[in-house]
Amino acid sequence: MPDWTTFAGLAGVVLALLLALAHLTQSQLTGGTEHVDAAAPSDSGDAADRGSSGTSTSARNDFSPEEWRWGTNDVASAEVAEVDDSVGSVESERLHVSPDSSPEPSVADLPKPALLVNAALSQALFGAVLAVAAWWTGIPHAALGLAPDATPRFLGLGVVLGLALWLANELAGRAGTRFGFEGGEELRALLAPETPGEWVLLLAGVLPVVALVEEFLFRAALVGALGAGFGVQPWLLVVGSSVAFALGHGAQGRAGMLVTGVLGLVFGAAFVLTGSLLVVVVAHYLVNALEFVVHEGLDRGTVR
Repeated sequence: MPDWTTFAGLAGVVLALLLALAHLTQSQLTGGTEHVDAAAPSDSGDAADRGSSGTSTSARNDFSPEEWRWGTNDVASAEVAEVDDSVGSVESERLHVSPDSSPEPSVADLPKPALLVNAALSQALFGAVLAVAAWWTGIPHAALGLAPDATPRFLGLGVVLGLALWLANELAGRAGTRFGFEGGEELRALLAPETPGEWVLLLAGVLPVVALVEEFLFRAALVGALGAGFGVQPWLLVVGSSVAFALGHGAQGRAGMLVTGVLGLVFGAAFVLTGSLLVVVVAHYLVNALEFVVHEGLDRGTVR
């Protein structure tokens, strides 16, 4: 007999860890700027600092020849030296940078192949934990959208859905740009391949894993399994999982989160209507792959 409660708890843990990792990635992408402790003072501030010692470079310019001859100019020299020290201290404060201002290491510092492998392995780990949880708790395959008897038909539906969603996403992106809404592209640019080998790693390794794991969690587990195990209306679960799906893509900015949430609603609806995990995995993969190929490959000339 399936242990729905245990599986739901484990799925919640995986979701929490995935959202925490997404938040950490977002923080590293939006941080990392250097800070200078002291701003350059204004000219009036410099003058005030120079005058704070009670002397100035013109304080003793009326020495008589006798004073210069007999060495009484030592007093003036000391006063001038004091002013020079004051000015020097101001300049040193102006240029002072805190030793703690160096940027902290972040995921962006990794070499591109290591970054791609890290993304694939972290997602694969979440997927493996969730798959073991489903097996251990005896969740039926049908509740997770696994129906191998209709694979060719569902594969075709996934391709059609993916192409349609990619086209709609492109049109929405252009409309948003026209009205001043820019989606966060830092993460996509960070993962953008620069060599043929990196393109193979991305398209054949990272993106399939990401599509499979995210759909397994957000659609199969949070919609299919919870709906079958607890009798919750699947459309309510579609909305809830889409909100979580959007939160997991915070690195794409507010506009990107909105678009991702809408995509999550469409993926969820497709999962409920077809009962197939394959449909949404294929569609998810095509949306991501085409976005990379078009914007980071063809537009930048790295794919020929």
